[in-house]
Amino acid sequence: MDFELSEDQKMIKEAAREFASEKLAPRAQEFDEKEEIPKELYKELADLGYMGMLMPEEYGGSGLDFISYILVMEEFSKTCAALEISLSVHNSLISDAIFKYGTEVQKKKYLPKLTRGEFIGAYSLTEPEAGTDAGSLKTTAILKSDHYIINGTKTFVTNGGIADLFMLFTLTKPEAKSKGISCLLVEKGLKGFNIGAKEKKMGIRGSDTRELSFEDCQVPKENILGEENKGFNIALSLLDSGRIGVGAQSVGIAQSALDESLKYSKERVQFGQPICNFQAIQFKLANMATQIEAARLLVYRAAWLRQNNVRCTKEASMAKLFASEIANFVVNEAVQIHGGYGYMKEYAVERYFRDARVTEIYEGTSEAQRIVISRNLLK
Repeated sequence: MDFELSEDQKMIKEAAREFASEKLAPRAQEFDEKEEIPKELYKELADLGYMGMLMPEEYGGSGLDFISYILVMEEFSKTCAALEISLSVHNSLISDAIFKYGTEVQKKKYLPKLTRGEFIGAYSLTEPEAGTDAGSLKTTAILKSDHYIINGTKTFVTNGGIADLFMLFTLTKPEAKSKGISCLLVEKGLKGFNIGAKEKKMGIRGSDTRELSFEDCQVPKENILGEENKGFNIALSLLDSGRIGVGAQSVGIAQSALDESLKYSKERVQFGQPICNFQAIQFKLANMATQIEAARLLVYRAAWLRQNNVRCTKEASMAKLFASEIANFVVNEAVQIHGGYGYMKEYAVERYFRDARVTEIYEGTSEAQRIVISRNLLK
């Protein structure tokens, strides 16, 4: 059993840490307050290979292994979780799905644009009445001649306002319900495709989240990804990667909250001494550090299984469940250690507290993860 990262993985982790420290940390609060990340930053990320991390070089990608990708996601989350989730959707959901399920024509058409940052990807599954119950979609795509005619509404779409390419899950055989779902690649700007106003969120505010609506929107038949009526299988197959990514995000947020708490506890003086001298604070820090390390190991194990093509649905759900709940525990303790200052926007732990909350919700709620885990235990 080897817990050591390879030399390449260490270099990739360090490079990501340097980029996050130099380019993201100084502006993370600005992104949060303005509720946007400048699109030019994505071009800079593309130039460094971060927009095509999992893609092979033939499509302009960096060809990273999955563990290296997760290391990058963790480092970026330490400073700007909003950017991390945008990159996670773009890399592990959109690009990876096209690479796995797309035709060669689709791969050549879209993957180079995605890896170069010319296109940003968005994943669109959730609807106003279909969240955890993703099989209850109502958006339809009816084939007419050589086009699908799409009607319906999608919600909570990450990258919705900045994306150029949308992976849309829709009913092509409504009477079959989940067995009649297909996946379509939809480009921005089509007639009948409308992008709603930006959602006002508690945290991860720099990430652009929108509602999408379709009214007789025509999408070419050749834009179907994979087989018709097999889209639900595609959606399920992508969940493991997405959940491991949220696990890494959770670990990154929690680690920064701990780092800030350690720093503050050494500087804050009460009763004539730094508060880190008090056992109450020491025990909080010890519990935070231990829980983070446990979460990190679960995430890395799930990433290793995914990298080695071992089915890891249970492990991905365990990693996501534990890491997200621990992140919320840690940021709560971080605010408590900071006292009144932790409630002020001047201190980063206030943003970490808000950012961490959604990790227990998106990519499947904590309740949904427990369903997945228990089903795998009982089958």
